[in-house]
Amino acid sequence: MAEQDQAGLDGLITPPLSRRGFVMTSLMSGLTLATTRVEAQVIHTDTAGIEAGEVKIPAADGPMPAYRAVPEGAGPFPVVLVIEEIFGVHDYIKDVCRRLAKAGYCAVAPELYARQGDLSTMTDAKVIIRDVISKTPDAQWIGDLDATAAWAASASKGDLNRLGVMGWCRGGRDVWLYAAHRRDLKAAVAWYGPVGGERTDIQPRTAGDVAAEINAPLLGLYGGADTGIPVAAVEEARDKAKAAGKSVELVVYPDAPHGFHADYRPSYRREPAEDGWSRALAFLKAHGVG
Repeated sequence: MAEQDQAGLDGLITPPLSRRGFVMTSLMSGLTLATTRVEAQVIHTDTAGIEAGEVKIPAADGPMPAYRAVPEGAGPFPVVLVIEEIFGVHDYIKDVCRRLAKAGYCAVAPELYARQGDLSTMTDAKVIIRDVISKTPDAQWIGDLDATAAWAASASKGDLNRLGVMGWCRGGRDVWLYAAHRRDLKAAVAWYGPVGGERTDIQPRTAGDVAAEINAPLLGLYGGADTGIPVAAVEEARDKAKAAGKSVELVVYPDAPHGFHADYRPSYRREPAEDGWSRALAFLKAHGVG
């Protein structure tokens, strides 16, 4: 990793960072097995006018599986790094990439937990959190996102002068941290990302801890009925960022639960999901990712 990028990892990296081989060598097919599904509600975005499919991204210890969707044509196109939930890059995350491609973006979702476990075989969210999420160093996935951005520019018609990031749930938490790391990031969108949580040697800082250090305007989309993320905690993170001269826009949907954008789950709420999506696209364009 370049020296200037290492500087952005202050407080996030615990050297030396060990690498391991990939457990997942390809993405899962279908939806996650680890959560109740309401498949009749699943949104399906076609591939007309776009190129979409699984790709391999060069990483320090081998090819990392990812899903990429990009408009047809020469480009270059603005890049959106898509950060998954805890359940892996399954059909919902792939569809999000296609939606972004339809809106004119080169969207890439790397399987950030490919070294820690095979999420395609896991059926218990608590086991995923214990055996995969808690054992994934923040510095590891941050480096993988940097590798994904570089690959998007070199091999997928991406324009890193127009770089954004978007993530859901745990991925929303990671959006905050990545915005504090990546100095050339133009915009960040966090969907119901936890701002607190346990600190460990390999995950030393929370999203709230880095709120004053973000390098790009951030849009936070949260549910007022989310029992796991107190709105007051998110407001505190926003206020901390603003006190440091940073830009954070917070939208709270009063009756929406956690996971309100996840159209394959009972938590899906169509109106806030659609409104949040419209706001997210407008936010990206307003801040130079478009």
